[in-house]
Amino acid sequence: MSIQSEELRTFVAVVEAGSLSAAAEVLEQTTSGVSRALSRLEEKLGASLLTRTTRRMDLTEEGQTFLEQARNILAAMEQAEEAVRARTQKPVGKLRVDAAAPFMLHCVVPHVGAFREEYPEIELELTTNDRFIDLVEQRTDIAIRIGELQDSTLHAKPLSSARLNIVASPGYLARHGEPKSVEALEQHLLIGFSLPESLNNWPLLHAGGDRYPTRPAIRASSGETIRQLALHGQGIASLSNFMSDADIASGRLVKLLEPAYSGYQQKISAVYYRNTQLSRRISCFLDFLQCKL
Repeated sequence: MSIQSEELRTFVAVVEAGSLSAAAEVLEQTTSGVSRALSRLEEKLGASLLTRTTRRMDLTEEGQTFLEQARNILAAMEQAEEAVRARTQKPVGKLRVDAAAPFMLHCVVPHVGAFREEYPEIELELTTNDRFIDLVEQRTDIAIRIGELQDSTLHAKPLSSARLNIVASPGYLARHGEPKSVEALEQHLLIGFSLPESLNNWPLLHAGGDRYPTRPAIRASSGETIRQLALHGQGIASLSNFMSDADIASGRLVKLLEPAYSGYQQKISAVYYRNTQLSRRISCFLDFLQCKL
C-alpha cells in the first residue's frame, strides 16, 4: 500500500505539536482520527515511528530518519504547487513571521498595509520574541534576526544592516550633563541588556579597542523597553538606528559621542531551515521588506 501525503502531514504535525490531541487541534481532526492515520502509516512502513506513553511521546530511530524525509517531501510538494500557482495567480496562504519586538514595531508594522495591498491573499501571522526561537516548535516560517547567527541548521538571507546610536533624552542631559569622552560614561547612568552580555559592549573607539564594556545601572530584555527608558530620561543607551533615528530627528533623543563611533553595523537576516524550500509567499515578503529597509 502506498503512503498518502495526508499521512505524512499527520505524522509531522504530531511530532511538531508534541501530542495526538494537540496535532488533532492543528489539523482540525479528531484525536482518534489522527491516531488511526499514524497507525496506518506505521503499518505501511512496517516500523514504529513513535514510542507513546501516557505522559510523553518520543521518536524512534526509524521515526527520526523518516521525519526528515517526510518534511522534505511535503516541502517539495508545496514548492511544486507554488510553481504552478505562480503562473496564474498571486501567492496565497498563511505566512508566519517572527521578529524581536523593536524590529517588528519599527520596521514591519508600518509596511503591513502596503504589503497587504500588493499581496491580499497572503495571511500574515506576526509574533514577537526577543530571544531566538525554534522555528519548527513555534510553527514559524521565517524569523528576522539581528546580529551574528550561530545555528548551523538555519539558512540566512541578508536583508540589511543597522547602525548603533548612543543616545539620551534632553531631560537626562539637563540633569547630568553630556559625556565628553567614552571613558566619561563611567560617571553616568547607563541602560543595557539583561542578556546577552555582549550587547552591553558598545561600538565605541577608546584606549582599549573598538568595543567599550559598559556596566548598566538598569537592564532590560527588550530593546523597546530600553528605548522607552531612555525617552523617559533614565539614562544613556545604545540603540539601533531603525528604532532611534526618528527620535533623534524629532529631538526626543540626542546622539552622543558620535566622533568615537567605530562604524560597526549589526547584520539583519531572515532565517529559515535549510531543508525548507523558499515558497513564493516567503520570497515575496522578503523582497518587499528588503526594499523598505
